[in-house]
Amino acid sequence: LAFANNSLTGSIPAQIFNISTLQGLDLTNNKLSGRLPSSTGYGLINLEVLVLFLNEFDGVIPASISNASKLTILDLTRNRFSGPVPNSLGNLRLLRHLELTGNHLTTEPSSRELSFISYLTNCNCLKLLGFAENPLHGFLPMSVGNLSTSMEGFYAYGCGIKGSIPDGIGNLSSLIILNLYGNHLSGPVPSTMKYLQNLQGLDLSANQLSGSIPDCICKLKRLYQIYLGQNQFRGSMPSCLNNISSLGEIDFAGNLLNSSIPGSLWNLTDLLKLNLSYNSLSGSLPYETGNLKVVTLLDLSGNHLNGNIPSSLGGLQSLATLSLAQNKLQGPVPDSLNQMLSLEFLDLSNNNLSGPIPKSLETLLYLKYINLSFNHLRGEIPSSGPFMNFTYESFMSNDDLCGSQRF
Repeated sequence: LAFANNSLTGSIPAQIFNISTLQGLDLTNNKLSGRLPSSTGYGLINLEVLVLFLNEFDGVIPASISNASKLTILDLTRNRFSGPVPNSLGNLRLLRHLELTGNHLTTEPSSRELSFISYLTNCNCLKLLGFAENPLHGFLPMSVGNLSTSMEGFYAYGCGIKGSIPDGIGNLSSLIILNLYGNHLSGPVPSTMKYLQNLQGLDLSANQLSGSIPDCICKLKRLYQIYLGQNQFRGSMPSCLNNISSLGEIDFAGNLLNSSIPGSLWNLTDLLKLNLSYNSLSGSLPYETGNLKVVTLLDLSGNHLNGNIPSSLGGLQSLATLSLAQNKLQGPVPDSLNQMLSLEFLDLSNNNLSGPIPKSLETLLYLKYINLSFNHLRGEIPSSGPFMNFTYESFMSNDDLCGSQRF
């Protein structure tokens, strides 16, 4: 029975919960409301798929749902369910997907831990577990390492998880996505992460994790995304990241990293996004920065980088966003930047750049934003092409700029 993507309102008729032959019920993206009856599951003995994603159901998730013992997919995402996650879900031995994201679920009042995880270790077929965006505010139990070894997706972002990441996380050897973004996690990244050899996406950003970024991350040969921004990591960046040839996105922004950028990083020629902003990184940008031929975002702002902007950056023809603001860069704005045919956002403000603004930048057809303020630039501000749309705010506090009256 599939009524997805309509505008149905009201509650689910009680009779539906007594259709013993029903194998699948999909009510995705409606405006259905009300509570699930406390007897849910008793009459649905053959139900394998229950999808209530994107509705307005509220009340508790009835514990009796576990009597629908053939359930393989249970998706209650984006509703208003409240109360604790029933421990009885652990009785659904065939469960493959459990998605509870975006509700008002809480932890058991008597427990500091997310106790339901310990019960879900009975679900040996579980591949996807999502309980993000719920006000759980508990600790991840050690038993997280006893979840199904076939687990591929673990989504627990934005739910107030406290404490450290348990070492047992390394037991989830089939994991492809691990997303713990926006919690209150603290302590170091456990070295057992190196056992997640199938991991492609790792998001630990916006927590209070500390210590150094461990070299063990470099053993994750299939990693595509690594997001560790907005934490308290300090020390140097791992010099072995170039060992992960599959890397496409790196975000270490907003930490306390205080080394130079490892030269080996510029060998990641398939990198699409690199954000190292707001750390304390030092040293100069080498000519090899231009090796990142397919990069679309390069943000190194808010560091202590010095030296000249390498002319090789002009070869980054896929680059849409370039920010080198708030550093100690000096020398000219390279004329070669006019070769960045895809550039939309350019911020070189708050440096020690000198010389003229290259007139050749007028050929950057897609440039929507430029900020060259707080430098030592001189001469005439270009006035055609994208510069027709820029205001004086893009060029404030320089040594001796002149140009169109609006500047």
